[in-house]
Amino acid sequence: MGAGLVASVAPAAAAIDGLVITPRRLVTSDHSFTTGGPGTGVTLRLLQVSDLHLRTIGSLERQVLETLHDSHPDVVLFTGDMVDRRTDLWKLEIFLRECPRLPRMFAIVGNWEHWAGIPLEALARIYEQHGIELLVNRSIEFDKDGNRVRITGLDDLVGGHPDAAAALAGANPAPNHLVLAHCPKARDMLALPEQHPADLMLSGHTHGGQIAPFGVAMVLPGGSGGYVAGWYREGGPPLYVSRGLGTSLIPMRIGAAPELVRMEWSLA
Repeated sequence: MGAGLVASVAPAAAAIDGLVITPRRLVTSDHSFTTGGPGTGVTLRLLQVSDLHLRTIGSLERQVLETLHDSHPDVVLFTGDMVDRRTDLWKLEIFLRECPRLPRMFAIVGNWEHWAGIPLEALARIYEQHGIELLVNRSIEFDKDGNRVRITGLDDLVGGHPDAAAALAGANPAPNHLVLAHCPKARDMLALPEQHPADLMLSGHTHGGQIAPFGVAMVLPGGSGGYVAGWYREGGPPLYVSRGLGTSLIPMRIGAAPELVRMEWSLA
């Protein structure tokens, strides 16, 4: 094959991969995390769904739903940017209707829900109809086999107004504290009350760069704060940044396959 032919074929192959193959190639990443201090032997199974940017119920969405049903998580977490447009809320309802009904399912908002002008009350009603509680600067607590767990959901850093103090007002310290913030840059300015440190933080937003040939992100959206994907353990609470599932602005992923995050959290 001549050099000229290779030069013409390679971009076409990359375009096909970026438009057709990688955006539909779901990767389910499995992780283990242990809260600091003596463990109790109790594990909480988390499943994070982030940045779906739902436009249709296609092959990727079907894979996500199948994994949701097969994973049997204790908690499902929807960490923002589920839809881009107010007119797509009916698609979100269809997707949520096919999700498993679990006792503990929580959601936060991302920048796109704000930018789309979706009223948070309307979004909360849709989630509530499907057994999901929307947390916007709010915290909830529950018990897992005698272990207290707190989940704090913050408003989006770019499109909203995160307020950790309001989210934890009047709360007593909890030994297992998970913070959900769509934009990972929120880690650098959490401003959590001293008595409520985060044990674990989950974010999305970056799409792993979305266009990241050889794993190198070409551009990151505002609110990323230099975080791209995966674990960040130094300089703050342990943070995992999901690559998310969908695409925004351009329907392409290169070197950053869609990711569904499963985590086994050993509680204190």
